[in-house]
Amino acid sequence: MDSFSNRISDIASTYGTDTIFILGKGPSADEVPSEVYAGSLVIGINDAERIYPADISIFYADWVKEALAKEGPRSRLYITSTDFKPTSGEVLHAPHASLTQESSDLMIQRLLSDEVVIEDVLFLTALQVARKVARQRGRRQTVYMVGFDFRAEAGNAQAIGRHYETDSADQRRLRIEMQENFLLNALYMLKDTEVDVVHVGQRPFSRLDSAELATEFLPDQHSDGRDWSVAVIAELTTNHFGDRGRLERMVRAAKAAGANFVKVQKRDVESFYTAEQLAAPYKSPFGTTFRDYRHQLELDRDDFAFLDTLCKQMGIKWFASALDEASYRFLLEAGSDAIKLPSTISEHTHYLETVAKTCDRPIVLSTGMTDKAFENWVLETFANSPELNLLQCNSAYPTPAEDCNVGVVRHYARLAKENPRIVPGYSSHDHGWFGSALAVAAGARMVEKHVKLGNTEWAHFDAVALDLTKSDFKDYVQKIREAEIIVGEEEKSVRPSEHHKYRR
Repeated sequence: MDSFSNRISDIASTYGTDTIFILGKGPSADEVPSEVYAGSLVIGINDAERIYPADISIFYADWVKEALAKEGPRSRLYITSTDFKPTSGEVLHAPHASLTQESSDLMIQRLLSDEVVIEDVLFLTALQVARKVARQRGRRQTVYMVGFDFRAEAGNAQAIGRHYETDSADQRRLRIEMQENFLLNALYMLKDTEVDVVHVGQRPFSRLDSAELATEFLPDQHSDGRDWSVAVIAELTTNHFGDRGRLERMVRAAKAAGANFVKVQKRDVESFYTAEQLAAPYKSPFGTTFRDYRHQLELDRDDFAFLDTLCKQMGIKWFASALDEASYRFLLEAGSDAIKLPSTISEHTHYLETVAKTCDRPIVLSTGMTDKAFENWVLETFANSPELNLLQCNSAYPTPAEDCNVGVVRHYARLAKENPRIVPGYSSHDHGWFGSALAVAAGARMVEKHVKLGNTEWAHFDAVALDLTKSDFKDYVQKIREAEIIVGEEEKSVRPSEHHKYRR
């Protein structure tokens, strides 16, 4: 496999689904919830990545360079014929084949070849890339084309914001309207191939409209309006790898799965680790030392501002683990909805006392590697905290079944009856959903589960994290909600489903 195919394969392997989205800029793209894309490979045309962060963007026009330079790159890989040098993401170069009357047939022929050429009709190049992915995966892929309306007068999606195109209105109309015929030809040519191409829109050949696409990918599991009492935390840790586009996809996927919060981490790398630890060799894509690795994983001030804005837009809350005092102070300013104190710093009592005295928001505290004496100390030290979420936790990854001790959650629930500031919970380091569902039955009102975006060799807690590119975390949330329903209420009453078989 050549380097071109290798790089596409590396990106595609992040996802476990057999779906690919090709994203255009037509106004119908505004009608598709962005969560739809969260678990699938996304290929963007021109600067469509401004609608949703694409995995791969394809362009040849110089105006796209200007748009990406001013708006900031949001793709992992750019396929272009230009000299574009993004501040983030990689570049693969391919030749641009201009469309002429004589070359139109050749353009359709190239669609079925192994050669990747940047066509004037860019979605044809995107379909070439999709075919490569299908061959690499060894199975047929469903390719959804979103935002290709073929109506110049409709303009662009509002989500795109400022326009950078340099075409005149007439040029744009001719360019867009002639592309519909090329798509019809492509649909015919790609029948019974390794890709099943689904146009999303309102054209006669569209197989889905935007609403139907959303229903297919985001069936509403909570349409009964139930007020769920258990908060589900998608624990991202540092599995965003310091990549803002990856972070955004994880947040959107967690929200789509039904999470109430996403959680990240913050630490001061240079002071948290020893000089020897930081200088130690470490294999990762980010350098050769542990220092290189840890610095790459940290979100900076702008990243946290981005996270805060994104979560407000999405209607999901966020908070972070503060592993040292500098990070704690930073997170208070950054707007973290709560402060997490993880098991790893349970012996840092001076720092924990500082948080207890100064924190004005909920505390989430995991109790791995601690005992009854630590619990007593926590209850006394955090006596004035507005809310104290006590999460039963075992620090082993994965936690053996016999060490989960979900019964401790029942103990925390009893403490909560005596002191309403206490919220019982469970931080799951065990496999799957069963332990968390039992924790809900024991009284947990917060459950936390590690998540990741695909499989990598360096992901944090990879052995127990649920993959957001699959349905794993969505299934986990659903099991938690089923457990809530089954647990019901503590007060005994006659339920509507009951009736007496024998009456006097």
